[in-house]
Amino acid sequence: MQRILSGVKMSEALKKIQNDIEPLRQQIINHQVYSVINDLEDLRIFMQYHVYAVWDFMSLLKSLQINLTCTSIPWFPVGTANTRYLINEIVAGEESDIDSKGERKSHFEMYLEAMDQCGADTTEIQNFLTALKSGQTFNEAYQAAGTPAEAKNFVNFTFEIIESNAAHLQASTFTFGREDLIPNMFLTIVNDLNKKFPDQISLFKYYLDRHIEVDGDHHSHLSLEMTEALCSNNEDYWKAAELATITSLERRIELWDGAYNRILSK
Repeated sequence: MQRILSGVKMSEALKKIQNDIEPLRQQIINHQVYSVINDLEDLRIFMQYHVYAVWDFMSLLKSLQINLTCTSIPWFPVGTANTRYLINEIVAGEESDIDSKGERKSHFEMYLEAMDQCGADTTEIQNFLTALKSGQTFNEAYQAAGTPAEAKNFVNFTFEIIESNAAHLQASTFTFGREDLIPNMFLTIVNDLNKKFPDQISLFKYYLDRHIEVDGDHHSHLSLEMTEALCSNNEDYWKAAELATITSLERRIELWDGAYNRILSK
């Protein structure tokens, strides 16, 4: 039987998830992968893993927009105007932000440009996307691209959440599993590399700065509000949202483990 939270406890439920996942967040923020990024080659390897998270973040975002707004014709109002506003504002910022030249680009496109400038190989992610566009399955696309196992597991879980069609799970994974996970230590490393190699790191530094400014601040507040609205006073939703968030963070740790091991093995 569905158990209901009183309205008074809603904000407490939000805080409970934040408190319960804090140890996992700290594992990510303090992950050893950052300590082994010492030069451009190390950073390139990290980016080749990270780009999968940047890409499937956009897919998770669009799944929320599909669930919370009307994306078909004829148009009908879906859900509440407040949740429509929240998701549409986040989508606009993520899908058509301003790049370092003042041109409109998605954060994923900005990341690919940063990879190109840094000399990171984009062949793998491009082959993966090309395979998906041609109608191949995810497993076929992974094989065509040579996707690392850790990246496969990361993307597979994201798409499990997407295919669940449960907006509260999508929102919680989007909110808690993907935001505010860039540590100051990593920013310092990138800033130091940018001083040495400004012609190769400037776009990545811009991406990170923009991510912190937009995603970590304004979008973070919007997504928290969206998650709270979708879980509402349903205790079962809150519990499922926390479990999904925990798994998402565990997959992120595995992804970082993969990058760490690849850097060590170079």
